Amino acid sequence: MAQELPDLKVLRRCWPEYQDEATTHPVAVNGATFGGDDPVIIAGPCAIESYEQTLDVARVVRDAGCKMMRGGVFKPRTNPHSFQGTGLKGLEILARIREETGLGVVTEVLDPRLVGTVAEVADMIQIGSRSMHNFPLLIEVGKAGVPVLLKRSWSATLEEWICAAEYIAKEGNFNIVLCERGIRASCHWEYARNVLDLNIIEPLRRATPLPVIVDPSHSTGQWRLVAGMSRAALAAGAHGLLIEVVGSETARAGLKCDAHQGIPPEVLAEIMGAASERESLCRS
Repeated sequence: MAQELPDLKVLRRCWPEYQDEATTHPVAVNGATFGGDDPVIIAGPCAIESYEQTLDVARVVRDAGCKMMRGGVFKPRTNPHSFQGTGLKGLEILARIREETGLGVVTEVLDPRLVGTVAEVADMIQIGSRSMHNFPLLIEVGKAGVPVLLKRSWSATLEEWICAAEYIAKEGNFNIVLCERGIRASCHWEYARNVLDLNIIEPLRRATPLPVIVDPSHSTGQWRLVAGMSRAALAAGAHGLLIEVVGSETARAGLKCDAHQGIPPEVLAEIMGAASERESLCRS
């Protein structure tokens, strides 16, 4: 006998005004609206390594038509001897880039004690996959009131992911965007870092009014795979994408973090074109 699927609609209980499973709570950040007909593309470097490197990427991102730039200043790494980010110095660089380019910025926070400091610069705070279960951090981010990008842990179920979002919402912050970034399974670095779970997008959109975007960079780990997975994510109903980009004047080999997964400017232009096609289809 086939097992009955759970009533996912019950998970909308925190948002009584969005009981209809076809509705989405829009999240506005720096002129971009997650959850509307227009896919939102957030693009930028994996890490803020220097002012020159960040400005190079920011110009590419802005010229491609993106309104939001990603860039990590605190980097959670498996190996404690790996590059851990530029920290507060990187946050200063990000603030300068934000002022000079007009791009909204998304960056990750790891320490509950630094939420306020990061919130002073970031238009959107990222909770990375490793921090999805860090409940004190989720609570502090909820109190900060800044829009939040909540990545799925690499082993989280749909309900665990939504419950993490509810920790944030419980503090009065409903401006949350969920980000699928791949789950750990049997895969190989030659073709994928993780398994990109596009199956979850449709049931997630039914279960919660929160917008959902996809990170094809971390899930594949190879920049040549990003364009195809971006198209697939948009076709599956994602409200946007989170993508790593290398600048036109930056030597990939000299980067300290995930150099192999940042797409070049021409691929970003291709993805922006695919997003425009999806937008046209939604409006036709």
